[in-house]
Amino acid sequence: MTTTPTDQRSTDVVDAVPHRRFSWRALAGRGSLDIQSKLLVMLLAVSFVAAVVIGAVGYVNGRDSLREAAFDQVTSIRESRAREVERTLAGVQQAVVLDSRNDSAVQASRAFNAGFAALADQTPTAEQTSAVDGYYSDTFGPRYDEATGSQADVDLITPSTPAQTYLQSLYTVPFDDDYDASLALDAADDGSQWSAARAEYHDYFREMVTQLSYEDALLLDTDGNVVYSAFSGVDLGTNVETGPYSRTNLREVYDEALESNTVDSSFTTDFQPYLPSLGAPTAWIASPVGTGADVSGVLAIQVPVDAIDDVMTGDESWGRDGLGDTGEAYLAGPDLTMRSSSRELIEHPDTFAADVISHGTPTSVANRQVETGSSVLLQPVATAAVRAALEGRTATTVNTDYLGHQVLAAYKPIDVDGLNWVIVAKVDTSEAFAPVDVFTRNLLLSTAAIIVLVSLLSLLLAQVFVRPVRRLQTAVNRVSGGEVGVEVPVRGGDEFADLGSSFNDMSRSLKLKQDLIDDQRRENDRLLLTLMPEAVAKRYKEGEETIAEDHTDVSVVFADIVGFDDVSRGLRSGESLALLNGLWKSFDEAADRFGVEKVRSSQTGYLASCGLSVPRVDAARRVVDFTLELQTVLDRFNATHDARLALRAGLDTGSVTSGLVGRQSMVYDMWGDAVTLAYRVQDVAAQPGVYATERVVQKIGDAVPASDAGTVTTQSGAQRVFRLDRPAAS
Repeated sequence: MTTTPTDQRSTDVVDAVPHRRFSWRALAGRGSLDIQSKLLVMLLAVSFVAAVVIGAVGYVNGRDSLREAAFDQVTSIRESRAREVERTLAGVQQAVVLDSRNDSAVQASRAFNAGFAALADQTPTAEQTSAVDGYYSDTFGPRYDEATGSQADVDLITPSTPAQTYLQSLYTVPFDDDYDASLALDAADDGSQWSAARAEYHDYFREMVTQLSYEDALLLDTDGNVVYSAFSGVDLGTNVETGPYSRTNLREVYDEALESNTVDSSFTTDFQPYLPSLGAPTAWIASPVGTGADVSGVLAIQVPVDAIDDVMTGDESWGRDGLGDTGEAYLAGPDLTMRSSSRELIEHPDTFAADVISHGTPTSVANRQVETGSSVLLQPVATAAVRAALEGRTATTVNTDYLGHQVLAAYKPIDVDGLNWVIVAKVDTSEAFAPVDVFTRNLLLSTAAIIVLVSLLSLLLAQVFVRPVRRLQTAVNRVSGGEVGVEVPVRGGDEFADLGSSFNDMSRSLKLKQDLIDDQRRENDRLLLTLMPEAVAKRYKEGEETIAEDHTDVSVVFADIVGFDDVSRGLRSGESLALLNGLWKSFDEAADRFGVEKVRSSQTGYLASCGLSVPRVDAARRVVDFTLELQTVLDRFNATHDARLALRAGLDTGSVTSGLVGRQSMVYDMWGDAVTLAYRVQDVAAQPGVYATERVVQKIGDAVPASDAGTVTTQSGAQRVFRLDRPAAS
């Protein structure tokens, strides 16, 4: 056979490999192995493969069994916690119904109604009025501000009726928010009909809230007046229909209970911040008070939050309940926030904030949870498990939780009248599947031991295969080192000769495919430049996993469209998407005209910047003109489609960071204080429009009319926000 230069080099390299030989003549009686010896080696190889196959089958079956056990465990916890919380809330609902029908409650309702009505003509003294006013301005108001981080409008909540002022001067103000002392008081010695009713019936309600751990118990008359409060808070004497708390969930549950006009029913609300409780999350269960159709009012019970937390945490005995070191069960509501407290917040408050912030929770929300020790209505849980449960599904899944951990989660809706809650039981996959890892390690060690034994036996008979195999190995190493077109000399006519010929065919095929790959790589490079800047693409191809750049003096706009859901309602999904894409195309064209760079767009918003890739001294003015142009785009759309779309946009200028986000699917994105503030200022007012920070307004001067729209609170303090309007046509 004629050899090419490449063939000759391959032959030289292979032949230069030192040979190690056993005395095959002593073993076989001749200088070469016969087919029987080769068959023996094949049988050893089959034994080796059999060991691997058996190990793989055992691994798959054992792994599946252990994983199924982990899913069963978290499902069992989900079911037990769901039953307990349903039983707890149903028990409270039933207790409220029974209490509202109790003769003591019925008589108390009538007595307090009469006593409260009598106070309508009771004029408080100047000292009483002054004491109440001072309590709200000097005590309750500052405490509310400190507890919530916001400022209460004291003038709005200060009592305005004689009855409310009179009662709070006797039962609220003297105790300076010491609710236990207020609860302990039987009645004031003022001789009023209301105090006489309290002296007779207060002990009944005191025992009720004490024994059942209610946060409070209220009696309301049929006109909406809170005629009695067990703890005598600032809601005592208010009117839920016309007073400052008329927009709370207490008003909602009161209306439902009163309209039902039957004493055999209860009504439940979801949690909502309640001003009299210093903004703490509050839920109510209410039932009409009376007998038969004779309803004298409504009994409203403030749901004990601690009771729900005790159920969901198992009295903080997670390990005893089979949740290990990382598992927990929590409740979530339709707003995708928690209705019970996070285990990590309870056990590790010092690290909780950093963990949830790193996974997208706003810093202020995380710090608020640490301050209050509660996650209710605060911690976002927009996970796949919560969303699926809110859609009515019951299942298990492996996904990422609100802490950013990979977890095994079991979820389902909670069956409680009046509540749209879901439950999620979860445990980190690293812990849930730890038995799988142990089983895998032991199986690998066992299989490895078998493989070693098989290999030692095979070595006794494998020397006949060493030379052709090493020749092929040398050629393969050259190919793996990047050399193409490598071929090996083919000698003999056995299977190894066929293998050599096949290798040569493969080598030639690899060279052809390498040429095709090189062409494809060049095409990929071109496509990559359409997704990100060239400098970023170069770093990404060089293997950098974290690519980010800091930019200064960049103007940012975050805009979304108000009313698009109304326009798309009734349309097919394709028609709705076509309308939205048409708007984004118009936005993109406007961005090109004004020198603005779109960063990303989605169904919920449009993010763009100016001065990011190309620094511009007039970046702020360009962003303002671009945003005002978007309003014109929407005006044309409204005129064409008879719609009422409006633009809600936030603008800021400052430092931002851009880079690639994600690992499986890389996305070029932008973030930073300016992006965050642009997103926040668009919500500073209820009315849609273009809202800009003071930095933007200072840069554009008087070119665009600007009016004060309020402030937003940031870590550096309050930031003024202005509403921008289109300049009048000249």
